[in-house]
Amino acid sequence: MEDQLFNVTGTVVLVSGGSRGIGEALAKGFAERKAAVIISGREKKSLQAVASKLSEYSKDIEPIVCDVSNEEQVIDLVQNVVKKYGKIDTLLNVAGVSKRKKIENFTSEEYNFIFDINLRGAFLLSQAVGKQMIKAKRGSIINIDSLNTYAPLRGVGVYAMSKAGVLMMTKAQALEWGRHKIRVNSIAPGFFPTKMTSETWKKNHMIEWAKTNTPLGKLGDVEELIGTAIFLASPASKFITGQTIRVDGGITAGFNWPLEI
Repeated sequence: MEDQLFNVTGTVVLVSGGSRGIGEALAKGFAERKAAVIISGREKKSLQAVASKLSEYSKDIEPIVCDVSNEEQVIDLVQNVVKKYGKIDTLLNVAGVSKRKKIENFTSEEYNFIFDINLRGAFLLSQAVGKQMIKAKRGSIINIDSLNTYAPLRGVGVYAMSKAGVLMMTKAQALEWGRHKIRVNSIAPGFFPTKMTSETWKKNHMIEWAKTNTPLGKLGDVEELIGTAIFLASPASKFITGQTIRVDGGITAGFNWPLEI
């Protein structure tokens, strides 16, 4: 007998930032489990390439160009998905950008760009999808948080600030939308090599530092985030909302220091 506890087959899943890294991996995870998956992003060519790969797993894969910082594009995206599929069961807010720089050297344009994608964009998309979920009286929203909301890393202060907003947004949405049977949670990854962080993890001393301070002794693989996302989208987590699950190999459990015990 098939266990329905973690079943997401036939659900409609919208993934922002689905053309690369974490978003692509999560989209693949749902496609493998026969969900209808809509991936959005700013680049048509990369979206189409990912959609082509995912079509191996599910017949319902659709790429839609959308800049989440553009309110009109967000509204059009959600309306188009609902028009075609009739619903959105799960939203994954993955789209994100960062820049490594001293706080005093950030320009207002750089600050706005990061916040417009990471926080404002996630808010606009959650709001548009949330209105549909309120009508349906059900749904799951999964926001991508960050290790930086546990403790910020030096040099990515503005990114950390934007993700702190995502953490609080998750709680606020869960608080207000729980009465509509909408669950809102977030996943906070630890150190995962992606296109956005590739330069950092090309450096051997950074890899060794991360391994030393991660109890499981390795960097994460983006596919290791799939299980948590499936859990949060499925009936298995039906009494969980407003929570952040830190998928970080244990790095937030404590700090390793250079003393033998």
